[in-house]
Amino acid sequence: MRVGNARSAGAKKAGTRKSTSPEAPSYHHGDLHDALLKAAEQILERDGLPGLTLRAVAREAGVSHAAPAHHFGDLTGLVSELAAIGFRQFNAAMIAADAAAGTGLERAVARAKGYVAYAQAHPGMYLLMFRTERLDMMRPALHEAASASFAGLAGAIGASRQEPIAAEALTLEQAADIVRAWSLVHGFTMLLLDNRLSDVLRRLPKGTDAEALLGAMLKRAIAPGQPIS
Repeated sequence: MRVGNARSAGAKKAGTRKSTSPEAPSYHHGDLHDALLKAAEQILERDGLPGLTLRAVAREAGVSHAAPAHHFGDLTGLVSELAAIGFRQFNAAMIAADAAAGTGLERAVARAKGYVAYAQAHPGMYLLMFRTERLDMMRPALHEAASASFAGLAGAIGASRQEPIAAEALTLEQAADIVRAWSLVHGFTMLLLDNRLSDVLRRLPKGTDAEALLGAMLKRAIAPGQPIS
């Protein structure tokens, strides 16, 4: 866990030379939809959210400027579909992280480490996923993926409490535990991405890294009576 942070054209005589400009790629409808999202993801990670526009996506994919609007309606539609991809990747990363975990507490800590690792590997996507004002959270693909992420979090907290949690019907105590853990991990992640933990880490015993600090935080929050190590 690391600590963060033109077209050229030559003059030619009419009818004497064929154009050597590369042809625009040809896509089937579904392939173009996916290609546009892939182009958007590349722009997001390279240039950040400010660089992500419909025209930039069309240019990156090598298609007409009208293509993204035809498939997604507007920029909100496109970035919402993109964020849905991010949440699916995010969920897969956390599931993989806790696959070998033993106890419920170990599972919660493993998922948290997977959470942070995904954000570090895909900072642009991670930040987009939580820019609610830029997203249509009720767009089906995004709503489904974000709900699955929350259900996974609820399940991990339930396992740490040794009780099943139904993500659609929470008690106040369950919600408090879930939001506390989520707030801790999300806040930690943002500090890490902003490179604000370096000063804390240098004060810790030699060999203590950000991952160890995260684990200790969660254990104190979820199971305060258990030893940290």
